[in-house]
Amino acid sequence: MGEAAALPPEAQSGCLCLLNGAAHSGAAAADAEKLAGIFRQMGCNARIEAPPQIDRLQELARKAVRDGARLVIAGGGDGTIGAVANALAGSATALAILPLGTLNHFAKDLGIPLEVDAAVANALHGRAREVDVGEVNGRVFVNNSSIGFYPQVVREREALQEEGRGKWLAFAQALLATVRRSKSLRVRLRFANRALNTKTDFVFIGNNEYELAVPRLGERTRLDGGVLWISYVPHTGRFRAVGAAIRAIFGIEKPAAPLAFTTEELRIDTRRKFLDVALDGEVTPMATPLVYRSRPGALRVIVPAEGTA
Repeated sequence: MGEAAALPPEAQSGCLCLLNGAAHSGAAAADAEKLAGIFRQMGCNARIEAPPQIDRLQELARKAVRDGARLVIAGGGDGTIGAVANALAGSATALAILPLGTLNHFAKDLGIPLEVDAAVANALHGRAREVDVGEVNGRVFVNNSSIGFYPQVVREREALQEEGRGKWLAFAQALLATVRRSKSLRVRLRFANRALNTKTDFVFIGNNEYELAVPRLGERTRLDGGVLWISYVPHTGRFRAVGAAIRAIFGIEKPAAPLAFTTEELRIDTRRKFLDVALDGEVTPMATPLVYRSRPGALRVIVPAEGTA
């Protein structure tokens, strides 16, 4: 691997690496020793923690901020990265990412390498860059948040996984089950001195603007635009909503304002006192109204030194 270059200021004071011990991906426990060896080869005696609860993961990250840590490394999927970012946003502590999850959207949009050795090298020798985060009722997300259809799918998928089904089989079955019985929402969207009353199957809130059509489906060209990207489909029947999504994905029909728009802040009012809200793929109940805002440049992340996302 060769002699390691001098570590940047973010890593010189030591490395804390946080893994999601509750993810059951194997990376958190079985690969922790291997990961420690990679760090040692690169000149960093990392302390690796893999707590079984996501709340404990956030506590460790917050303690690192209070202790003045220059760098926290998070290994896992987008949910894990989002949880650690929730603790680091607004601080001077930088976040380095080891993309150990299934999709790794945030890492891909930042141009972070997906191979573990290269990701560790980036964590230790990359450069710090400020990017935006989204926030809803005080909770941070790095990719997106949504209400309606998708949180219902996640809840159903988690129940099926607890019964022993594999993740992707459980997702497919959950998707079909949710399409059959999901309920639409009546919401009032307030943004930029405007108000929209609608009955919808979902509202999607992205941290900056998303591409909808293949081959760049789900990608973002920038993470420093300082906006939220809102997309929703008025309820015309569950299968029509799914059809509209498919047409958007394949570039047949691109949603236009007000079905897709950008704003710095969004308030969602509904008659329901609580809603299931998806944040970077993790679902949590939240009291309404839901107040979203963009926090420009609130998160310092380590990206490859030779370029930007």
